[in-house]
Amino acid sequence: MKIREAIKGVRPYQAGKPISEVKRQLGLEDIIKLASNENPYGCSEKVKKAMYSAVDSINLYPDASNYELKKALAEHIGVKPSMIFCGTGSDLLIRVLCSVFIDKDDEIIMGDISFQRYEDSAKIMGGKVIKVKMKDYRLDVEAMVNAITDKTKIIWFATPNNPIGTIVKSNELMWALENIPDDIIVVVDEAYREYVNDKDYPETVPLLDKYKNIVILRTFSKAYGLAGLRLGYGIGSEEITQYMNSVIGPFDTNLIAQEAGIAALRDEEFLKFVVEKNEEGRQYYYKEFNRLGLKFIESQANFVMVDTGKDDMEVFNKLLRKGVIVRPGSLFDMSGWLRVTVGTMEQCQRFVKSLEEIIRGE
Repeated sequence: MKIREAIKGVRPYQAGKPISEVKRQLGLEDIIKLASNENPYGCSEKVKKAMYSAVDSINLYPDASNYELKKALAEHIGVKPSMIFCGTGSDLLIRVLCSVFIDKDDEIIMGDISFQRYEDSAKIMGGKVIKVKMKDYRLDVEAMVNAITDKTKIIWFATPNNPIGTIVKSNELMWALENIPDDIIVVVDEAYREYVNDKDYPETVPLLDKYKNIVILRTFSKAYGLAGLRLGYGIGSEEITQYMNSVIGPFDTNLIAQEAGIAALRDEEFLKFVVEKNEEGRQYYYKEFNRLGLKFIESQANFVMVDTGKDDMEVFNKLLRKGVIVRPGSLFDMSGWLRVTVGTMEQCQRFVKSLEEIIRGE
């Protein structure tokens, strides 16, 4: 059996521990998961009704063109349907982007602390990954642009950036677009955009008219609460979209996901509720971390990074035994830190109480 050399260098993605696994391992029943930035409020009732109705047609293949979903997205965003491509979450779309644009020894540029799937997907194609050091826990946009070589094919701007939660500001992105050659794909990953309230956050869709090398990635997994359905989409020029659709499988976006996505876009009240609750949770974390004297990074997403001042794996395991699942910072080369999802207020309070007990040695 001969495995491609490129595959041997790819790390398996380590997702947040599922509740079922912690139950099996530790024999606990009362567990909360604040590890994977999931929406603690589920999805809207309108989405549930749409999914129930779609079950009657589950024996049929879904619409391979995603016509109704793309139409709804196009109206919501303000672009032509021919500029939208859909797939099973941002993960798949990241993989497809690399399969479309990356040949062996081509380079991508990303932050040194950013979403691992950019790196994995490039390596699978035999590409090389150039990681640029963060600056004040933010993507150093200028340094990333300065790292471009004649081998650069894609530059990744995650904004808000996972796992840190900081954004690329409008003036930074505009400067970057003016200084990046138009044959390099600029991916703006906006998976957490619905949670952003910073006025300096860029409006990227209008930029598509001028910059044909931009690709915008978005998802229904976070604020819309559809992580289990795996539904993401991208926006780009008609030419890029055509190539993306030639690689994305014809039935990758399943029937129920298509109907759920359309219903989710229409329920603006639910989205507003989720965003408001998330902001309450973020502010609660900030207040409590300040009270505990812990350093943290203000976030524009639905998670916060906090420095425990201790061995993060030790704190992580102690939290597990208390029935609280978070993500240890060591996974992101941020030893001592934890990334914690903003859950319901009850969940946030339980996390803070558990963390305080561990810090105090209880």
